[in-house]
Amino acid sequence: MEQRPTNLIAKKVCGYEFAAILFVIALSWFGEILDISHVLLGGAETPINWRKSLFESVVIAIVGSLIIRHTYTLLTRINYLESILPVCASCRRIRMDPAFRNDIRQFVQERATNEFTHGICPDCIEKYYPELQQKTAVNGAE
Repeated sequence: MEQRPTNLIAKKVCGYEFAAILFVIALSWFGEILDISHVLLGGAETPINWRKSLFESVVIAIVGSLIIRHTYTLLTRINYLESILPVCASCRRIRMDPAFRNDIRQFVQERATNEFTHGICPDCIEKYYPELQQKTAVNGAE
C-alpha cells in the first residue's frame, strides 16, 4: 500500500502563503516606482524612496516568514492529531465518532499512516466492567 506524504497539505498552504507575501512585496515596490497615488488618485507627485520600500519589504518578509513558520507548525500538529486512533482495549474497534465504532482491520486497510491509542468502548465497559458504568452513571447524575 502506498503511503501518503505526511505534510503535503502544510507544504502547499505554506507555498501559497509564500506566493502571497511575494505579491505584497512586489505590490509595495510597484506602488513606489509607478507612484500609483499620483497616477490613479491624482495626488501630489512623489520621488521614489528606495529606503522606505526596502524597509517595508524587510518588515513584510519577516512577518511573512513568522506566519509561514507558525502555519506549518500548526498544520503539522493537526495532521499528527488526526492520525491518532482511539481503539477499544477489549474488542479493538476504532471510535469513528461517539456513536459509531469500526473494526480495526478494515480501518487500517483504508488508511495506512495512522497511529493507535487505547480506550474502552461503551459496549465493552458494559460487558466487562459494569461497576465502572454504574460509577459513571452515578457521577454523571450528580
